[in-house]
Amino acid sequence: MSDAPAAALTDSDIYDRMISAILDHRLPPGTKLVEDKLASAFGVSRTRVRPVLVRLANEQVVTLIPNRGATIAQPSEQEAREVFDVRRLIEPTLVVLFIAKAGPIDIQRLKACIDGEEAARLAGDKRRAIRLAGDFHLDIAERAGHQTLGRILRELISLTSLIIMTYSSTHAREREEARACDCREHRALLDAILLRDAAEAGRRMREHLSRLEGELRFSAASDAAPDLAVLFGPPG
Repeated sequence: MSDAPAAALTDSDIYDRMISAILDHRLPPGTKLVEDKLASAFGVSRTRVRPVLVRLANEQVVTLIPNRGATIAQPSEQEAREVFDVRRLIEPTLVVLFIAKAGPIDIQRLKACIDGEEAARLAGDKRRAIRLAGDFHLDIAERAGHQTLGRILRELISLTSLIIMTYSSTHAREREEARACDCREHRALLDAILLRDAAEAGRRMREHLSRLEGELRFSAASDAAPDLAVLFGPPG
């Protein structure tokens, strides 16, 4: 999130704040994104908001409908299954590439993600824990050095967050937040990486993603729409 004053916000700042709100579960699926309200909250013109919404729509985390505006996407069950299918296809490849290129600093970054996630869960900071869990996967993709697969994964991570929000009942969501990207599974994957065992790392990645998909319950939950001015406006 940018600390810059509203007048100095760039399009990237606005995008970063919106995608952070999505990943942190502060903008639930189905939330209507009214351009006037967003522009007022960020202290910018509507013409500054529109390209950001188009970018989010291109990444499939926002749905843009002519004459009806923008909403946070609500993936269908089929789309959810497809997201995990694709993640199981590309992430084992990314972890193999990571093993081939990673040095001690890269390994330490992964360990720091796991340690931070574990500490956040112990502290009850579920939003930070979920963000760090996603960062673990994104760090692997970044160091793997495959730009196309990395770009696809960034979009899939955002969609995965929407899927978890859409297909978790109140009880299931609490369980998912407590276990999502389970620290133990990440540590097991890191162990395989440390051994430079590409086959085992790929297997553990696939099993990890299958476990996440298995936690989904395909009945959408209803969340109250957030106040965009409170969410994105300056502190009161």
